Amino acid sequence: MKVVRYRSVDGIYYGVESEGRIDRLAGEPFERIERTGKEDHLSDVRLLCPVERPRIFGVAYNYRQHTDESGKEQPTLPVLFMKPSTAASGNGDAIEYPSDGEIVHYEAELVAIIGKGGRHISREDALRHVLGYTCGNDISDRIIQRQESKFGCLLAGKGYDSFAPLGPAIVTDLDPTNLDVILRQNGTVKQAGNTRDLVYSVADIVAYLSRFMTLLPGDVIMTGTPAGVGPIVPGDELEVEIPGIGVLKNPVVAAPH
Repeated sequence: MKVVRYRSVDGIYYGVESEGRIDRLAGEPFERIERTGKEDHLSDVRLLCPVERPRIFGVAYNYRQHTDESGKEQPTLPVLFMKPSTAASGNGDAIEYPSDGEIVHYEAELVAIIGKGGRHISREDALRHVLGYTCGNDISDRIIQRQESKFGCLLAGKGYDSFAPLGPAIVTDLDPTNLDVILRQNGTVKQAGNTRDLVYSVADIVAYLSRFMTLLPGDVIMTGTPAGVGPIVPGDELEVEIPGIGVLKNPVVAAPH
């Protein structure tokens, strides 16, 4: 099932999309899918970020080859950070390159969306708490990130507005352990990984996070990026593709001063 959040002429809704048609839902889809009987056409609406202003959790150094290219030790527990809800944006939205930015990178990621919240979730039950999966791009200002990291912090360099594009849809009933994660920059493939290489699986991450905090419906978990990260500049067109989910497309523009 492919769940989309979209703007129609009469408001913002969730729906189930199939072959260009959208069955409108009553309310949010995280704990229950309830169809209204009303239908919209994909060509008549604008897709939005799949979750409105979500809590965004990220996992650093979660692909072995990316950890190696970063010159870091392999982690012995999930390395977690958060991105502000205002960083979230949707398919087609612009990524704003900071006016004082020097080295800003793309990071293609599989993203898990929590459906049923909870605390102290077991690894065996973890995937039952996931509604589905979408594409994400963890945009990162490396200069600020490196300065923060010296003092054990990781927030501002990943937290600019527009630095967490998500979309285009939340797809349910996928096996997150064997998905290709691809990034194209101006049509050229720059990243090509597979979630088989994750150090910590989606189930591991959900269970680990829920040890410390209650996970909520609509929480977003960015699961890490494969090797091949690199710089972006205004004018770039970025595409994150995960077969079975779709393609997340975002242009890079210069942020206003």
